[in-house]
Amino acid sequence: MQPTSTICACATAPGGALGIIRVSGPDAIAITDLLFSAHNGRPLAQTPAGRVVYGVLHQAGDSNDVIDDVLVSLFRAPHSYTGDDTTEISCHGSPYIIQTILQALCSKGCRLAEPGEYTRRAFMAGKMDLTQAEAVASLIAARHAAAHRVALNQLRGAVTTEMHTLREQMLHLNTLLELELDFSDHEDLEFASRDDLRQLAQQACERIAHLASTFRIGQAIKRGVPVALIGETNAGKSTILNALVGEERAIVSDIHGTTRDTIECTAVIADITCRFIDTAGLRHTTDTIERIGQDRARQRAAQADLIVWVIDATAAYHAATLIPEISSLCHEGATLIAVINKTDLLTDAPTTDAPAQTPAQRPAEVSPQSASDAPTTTPDHLVATLSPHLPAGTPILAISAHSAEGIDHLREVLASHLPHPTDEAVIITEARHHDSLVHAHDALQRMLQALDAGLPADLVSEDLRDAIHHLSSVTGEITTDATLQRIFSGFCIGK
Repeated sequence: MQPTSTICACATAPGGALGIIRVSGPDAIAITDLLFSAHNGRPLAQTPAGRVVYGVLHQAGDSNDVIDDVLVSLFRAPHSYTGDDTTEISCHGSPYIIQTILQALCSKGCRLAEPGEYTRRAFMAGKMDLTQAEAVASLIAARHAAAHRVALNQLRGAVTTEMHTLREQMLHLNTLLELELDFSDHEDLEFASRDDLRQLAQQACERIAHLASTFRIGQAIKRGVPVALIGETNAGKSTILNALVGEERAIVSDIHGTTRDTIECTAVIADITCRFIDTAGLRHTTDTIERIGQDRARQRAAQADLIVWVIDATAAYHAATLIPEISSLCHEGATLIAVINKTDLLTDAPTTDAPAQTPAQRPAEVSPQSASDAPTTTPDHLVATLSPHLPAGTPILAISAHSAEGIDHLREVLASHLPHPTDEAVIITEARHHDSLVHAHDALQRMLQALDAGLPADLVSEDLRDAIHHLSSVTGEITTDATLQRIFSGFCIGK
């Protein structure tokens, strides 16, 4: 649908040295010409497309009242971002200058653009499909290399190609089924072999299931991987958090129960944003507020992709008794990392382990140990003692949070368990895509059941058409105004 209005908006963030104002629509060039005087004396209407023209922009109706020296880039339909005639005015970044230019443009017939309206027009003009339009917003919001890589891959059509391939296969199958319906008088006529149908539907079903399964990784890359720091009080969780993020975000104290609520902050590790969550220490307590904090700690840990269990090396003899509780917090797909902290307080000598105590038997508070009565054991001994009680493959490392070497070791272990997409990988990052894939998978499963039951072609075709519909909704070949409004309302004004 061809837009009838001409829109304008600032496409750059406020406060910069330069600002870029986009004007797009059927009258974009004519309106800009009313305010712009090129130094070469040639109107924009007579200037070839793809040129950048230097001149001055003045107030509407007064060529002597100069607003700013500007550069105007000229794009003619359909060779522009929106597919419409477009000018981009590059001016100084003063908020006053930008606002004055926008007001002058509106006085000559423009209107201010709505959020995402430029990209929505690009979608309506067929310049990109809906997955690519959504990738524009993801690319702008990308804060690390992995998110940038995934968004760029989607913008270049990786998801589109997958959806089109699957859709074309299903359309071919549906065409054969529809032919059978056209010749329904001939009961023996079968254009589509049921075995071939079943095989192709099963392959498509498996591929769709795989794509849907990447959504968890996609969300982690896009929004940040949640990493929960859990453990008993005074194990050093807050010290580790501060060291990982490089600033004092959590209060560190020898007093047990200092952290009573969750503290969340982010840091980039191996090109992936991690959302570190420091939690209240786990211990027996009658303090109501502290117990609420512990409940929140368990809730956040149960939602994390990585769970870092911090263990006090000076009291590690009873750590194994906590394993059932720690394991219960790890949902399917979560990774547990055991970190024995405070190894700097150990003395390198043979040891005899103290008897294990249950959480109920352990005292509510334990006084900090001095260097003179530090336990006589070694980090390697503690790792070897704890390892048999943990699930196979659980990383265990012994560090001191006060050591840069120890924190670097923890970063390396965390990095090895973070998702690292390749340029070729197709990863689903949008909830809308995931929902459509799940619905398409369900429809194909119903189709397979119909084939197994020997149901007629019209019933098999109905489920197949349903799967096609949901795949088409991913790329926007089938969509609604409500869906478009929901997607583009989250964009910035100038995009």
